[in-house]
Amino acid sequence: MPCLWRPPFSTLSLSTLRRYTTHPVVLRPYQESCLDACLDALKKGATRIGVSLPTGAGKTTVFISLLSRLAAPVQAPKATRALVIVNSVELAQQTADQAKRLFPDWSVEIEQGKHHASGLADLTVATFQTLLRAQRLEKFRAQYLKALIVDEAHHAAAPSYRRILSHFDAGIKSPDQDFEPPELSHKIPILGFSATFSRHDGLALGSVFEEIVYHRDFLEMIKEQWCALCDVRFTTVRANIDLSEVTVNSRTGDFNPTSLAHVVNTDTVNELIVRTWLDKAADRKSTLIFCVNLSHVSRVTAAFRAAGIDARYLHSLTPAAERKALVEAFKAGQYPVLVNCAVLTEGADIPNIDCVMVARPTRSRNMFAQMIGRGMRLSPTTGKDYCRIIDFVESQERVGGVVSAPTLFGLDPSELSDDETIESLEERRAAIEASDGIDAPAKYGPSGHVPQPKSVTYIDHDDPFVLADQACGDPNLRSLSRNGWVRCGDDVYVLECLGKGYIRVTPAEDEDDVKYVAHYTSPTMPRMTAFVLKISPFRRNKKILTATTLADAIRGCDTYAQKEVLPGLVGHGLLRTAKWRWEPASETQKQFILKRWKARKVITDADGEGKSRLATEEGLKNMKKGEAANIITRLKHGAQARHEKMRKERLRTVLGVEKEKARRAREVVKVGPLAAAA
Repeated sequence: MPCLWRPPFSTLSLSTLRRYTTHPVVLRPYQESCLDACLDALKKGATRIGVSLPTGAGKTTVFISLLSRLAAPVQAPKATRALVIVNSVELAQQTADQAKRLFPDWSVEIEQGKHHASGLADLTVATFQTLLRAQRLEKFRAQYLKALIVDEAHHAAAPSYRRILSHFDAGIKSPDQDFEPPELSHKIPILGFSATFSRHDGLALGSVFEEIVYHRDFLEMIKEQWCALCDVRFTTVRANIDLSEVTVNSRTGDFNPTSLAHVVNTDTVNELIVRTWLDKAADRKSTLIFCVNLSHVSRVTAAFRAAGIDARYLHSLTPAAERKALVEAFKAGQYPVLVNCAVLTEGADIPNIDCVMVARPTRSRNMFAQMIGRGMRLSPTTGKDYCRIIDFVESQERVGGVVSAPTLFGLDPSELSDDETIESLEERRAAIEASDGIDAPAKYGPSGHVPQPKSVTYIDHDDPFVLADQACGDPNLRSLSRNGWVRCGDDVYVLECLGKGYIRVTPAEDEDDVKYVAHYTSPTMPRMTAFVLKISPFRRNKKILTATTLADAIRGCDTYAQKEVLPGLVGHGLLRTAKWRWEPASETQKQFILKRWKARKVITDADGEGKSRLATEEGLKNMKKGEAANIITRLKHGAQARHEKMRKERLRTVLGVEKEKARRAREVVKVGPLAAAA
């Protein structure tokens, strides 16, 4: 069977050379390396590839230059056009303008809103929102395309993008069940470019792209003398916020904006933002501030204006014409502070920004990189020497996963930074490594927390069916009392009084200087009689003492039991060493335990050290009467329910940690094949 497509890298004809090299572009070394990586991958047969370049690295210049080096495939000589898909009006205009500057001989058109392209231009720049309309998409015929570029390509796995891209590559699955893949005369290279080539919501980029062929991290590039990013100065400020109650979006893994705004959008925090700007950034000419939502944008802007600072704002509801005017005036330096929410996170080309204030905490490294990246472009015309990055960390105990400037370097964010450079932050990290002999990121983790150990060996004494220490539930009780106390979870302790009721110690509630309170509950009738009558065999409990420590409470209760409940020799039966405790468990005890054991909702795994036994008659064969009595006491006083609740919470914690690890792993970009979508 003859090959239907060959890589479009045959020797360019003389006419093609004239067309594409009349105005040669001088690229930086890393840009040339990127182009080489793309061309090599395409020559090897890859047709859907990704490139990860940080903000300010010239993504647009790179992919336009790449298009200039691609010739029509041999089997489709008329495929000389290219289509670039972007996600905003601003990006569409910026890309078209850049293409015209680099290659004036090209015909360049825009397909967006009121701009209607002919579909015949050398290069068409279109927004994905416009291409979702069938009549707008139909004019771009696959047989005439030599390549398709997706800018901000981390969005490409979304159903909206796949709905478009599936028209140009049968290997990309459309979300529409009735969609029939096209029959194409040649393979169209689909090339994705992004500053954050990953998705924190878990949608597989492998559903669109086969591999990432080039990646450069923005921190890495800043340190390279020839890169296009400016120097930065980092300042972190402790704000009066507590993120512990802020909800997290289960899909994205980041904070829910509405919930986040409740703790961030306050007069105190907004005034702190203004005071910080006056103290640290008043000499900056162009400050861009990122807020949580529309209300936050409005109130932060009002706080700046109240301080006599000309601050203006834009957001998703700002009309296009007004948005354009605001950005152009900001570029021209007509006002010093521009406040926004989720509008200028991606693609905004405003080189004069010399200060970025991150007033919205985030758990996404991608979003944090995008926000601070807005200020990292070089701006020779404005005399910009560096960009100041100011972000705010919470004053309470830190919530796991929150990204800030120090955490990018594996540093503890509680050690605030002021006027730090990349070099100084790296020196701090190196000093920690040298002093502790460990890797700093491993010590502090990406959120500044000391990570949990990978494994822990322990006996789960809270499990009422574990027989360690006679199933007492707390080995420390041995040092507090000679009697057979048992712990029933949640700091509840019980001493069964051999048919004469029981003494129960519980945490005190709302009592000054009192930590524990003890009650004695005496019986009114034999248990079997009460069972037949279906009533409680006990009287109402009686408060017998309060104490500031558990040891005092236990000792006081022992004295009460020996004097008031079981005086004389009969009280010796309360001892942990009493003879009856070492006799074989009765059948009645075993059947009660077996019934409750099998009814467990949360299964406890045996760990060997806790002597946990199987819920079978054979497993109870050698059980002692004292062990059985303690288990039954604990079951009757709620130990099983408390343990199951604890186990569920522990399981949720473990699953949450694993989910967080998976989310953070998805934000790591590596050169190589991408996993295909399930």
